[in-house]
Amino acid sequence: MTSSSSVHCDLLVQEEDILEEKNRKTTLHMLIAEEAEGDDTKAIEMSVRVEGAKEDITVTWENLWVTVSSGKKKKPILQGLTGYASPGRILAIMGPSGCGKSTLLDGLAGRLSSQMKHTGKILINGQKQTLAYGTSGYVTQEDAMLSTLTAGETLYYSAELQFPDSMSTAEKKEQADITLREMGLQGAINTRVGGWGSKGLSGGQKRRLSICIEILTRPRLLFLDEPTSGLDSAASYYVMSRIATLNLRDGIRRTIVTSIHQPSSEVFELFHDLCLLSSGETVYFGPASDANQFFSSNGFPCPTLHNPSDHYLRIINKDFEQDAEEGFGKGVSTEKAIDTLVKSYRLSQVRKQVKREVKKIVESDSCEARKNRIHAAFPTQCLVLTRRSSLQFFRDISNYWLRLIVFIVIAISIGSIFYNIGTENGSVQGRGSLLIFFVSVLTFMTLVGGFSPLLEEMKVFGRERLNGHYGVTAFLIGHTFSAVPYMILISVIPGGIVYHLCGLHKGIDRFFYFTSLLFAIVMWVESLMLVIGSISPNYVIGMFLAGGVEGLMIVTGGFYRLPNDLPKPLWKYPFYYVSFLKYALQGSFKNDFDGLTFSVNLEGGGSASMSGREVLAETWHVEMGHSKWVDLAIMFAMILLYRVLFLVITKFKEKFKPFLASISLRP
Repeated sequence: MTSSSSVHCDLLVQEEDILEEKNRKTTLHMLIAEEAEGDDTKAIEMSVRVEGAKEDITVTWENLWVTVSSGKKKKPILQGLTGYASPGRILAIMGPSGCGKSTLLDGLAGRLSSQMKHTGKILINGQKQTLAYGTSGYVTQEDAMLSTLTAGETLYYSAELQFPDSMSTAEKKEQADITLREMGLQGAINTRVGGWGSKGLSGGQKRRLSICIEILTRPRLLFLDEPTSGLDSAASYYVMSRIATLNLRDGIRRTIVTSIHQPSSEVFELFHDLCLLSSGETVYFGPASDANQFFSSNGFPCPTLHNPSDHYLRIINKDFEQDAEEGFGKGVSTEKAIDTLVKSYRLSQVRKQVKREVKKIVESDSCEARKNRIHAAFPTQCLVLTRRSSLQFFRDISNYWLRLIVFIVIAISIGSIFYNIGTENGSVQGRGSLLIFFVSVLTFMTLVGGFSPLLEEMKVFGRERLNGHYGVTAFLIGHTFSAVPYMILISVIPGGIVYHLCGLHKGIDRFFYFTSLLFAIVMWVESLMLVIGSISPNYVIGMFLAGGVEGLMIVTGGFYRLPNDLPKPLWKYPFYYVSFLKYALQGSFKNDFDGLTFSVNLEGGGSASMSGREVLAETWHVEMGHSKWVDLAIMFAMILLYRVLFLVITKFKEKFKPFLASISLRP
């Protein structure tokens, strides 16, 4: 009797602990919901003003297959998935690494890469349609934000880009402040995002700020790709609880779909529905609260006071085989357990209910998601992006400011080596060496110092463009105009030091041409980086490609091998004539040599005078049929061509992505 009473008491204590824990979580939810009580009415009013009347959004998918080419074979990533995501509910996509969580999320959001091909139906409100701007938000795993901006500035600029011009600046800022408070970032509003080499927001704060950007316009559909990745359990719960209470805060029946790797028990209880995957197959789809019953019915019950997600993932993870004696109470292997669960789900009433629900949604919910979202006008986008990039450039000392310091040091070094070079014997070769070295150093140092910051900005551009905040043309205009003042500084100050110390051809007009030419060189390198970055966003590969192009243009520019001595096939036609540095060298040579008289040694002894034009034609093989201003005009035309090429490549990759996928995956 004593033993029986003791066991009974232990069970009562456990039940009381469980009830106490549930009460604690319920209280915490209430506190979180009440924390922004003063903001709720404002948020709802602002949401109505911004969105107008928008219906709920339901996502369904039937028999969804996703394959990727592996040589001549096609490897399946997702295999015949069926499910749905409903308004006012959170659907969690779970499974071990490599099971297809992110692929399913990308497929539902219409973001599959061109190497992947999908079959089956993905419907929005019962129709096959593209998600329009303002109807959905997508939070990626990587928190792509400008590192020198504060949390407040990041969201304020985003608000100016996403909201229409009909809203005042004060209203946009108010909505941004409300969103920051909703995600608990009011205390970090003046903290910089931070990045490599600089401290800033914590990982959890960055993740919440990324979410803020996407929920700013109150979308009805929200995708989150592993929002708790890299966060501890406390930060993970705080982030997910904020997401779970969004509907309470703004009164919107939002459809939320999130992929998540291994949530804590507290986070797991926030989910309404669960999609459990293993090797691309559905192990379970249905209410999260019923998952344990499904596993128990197949002989894999979750132990008492054990994290359900840990239990499910341990069973279906093929990466770590379990010994028979470790088993799961049945002495079965992981492979056998997964096979049992997958077959059981296919034949279960749960799956039949899912199929009935999908059919019901498709038949009853056949309306198109509204496309009445209006973002900022194109001129406003250009202005905002210019201001934002200017602020980023001003604060980022590792970009233009560091380059300016390095160029000044190099300019002083060159000036001391070629000091007052004059027009005596040997000055012809000296002037040529001086100009080619300065141009080459400026070219390569611009690439080395500028490519990494450019990739950071392009990551932000990629995220914001995919979410419909602005287009590629607005980004290009904003990026170009924001960088111009810093390019002028880099051209004028180091250029002035070299020009004065070396004693190059004097004259205001000649100095203006020299600095204009340096400006064109810097802008060309940045244009080249844009093109390379649009082709390959990888830093190492991009540096190899851009460095190779620059090296090829330097060696075919007409200095190391004179133009008339270049082999005509390939190297002179076409490389010499398409080399940007060919026009830079010829323009700089004309600017410096033309109008001077040089003293040169004769082969038989003695010396003779030689005009600058004779030196240009006979020594450097410079084309004298046009002026130096034509060379400069050709340089700026090539800069424009490179930037248009960036536009074409980016738009081509976006518009022809489905076509490329069908071609690359065609048997």
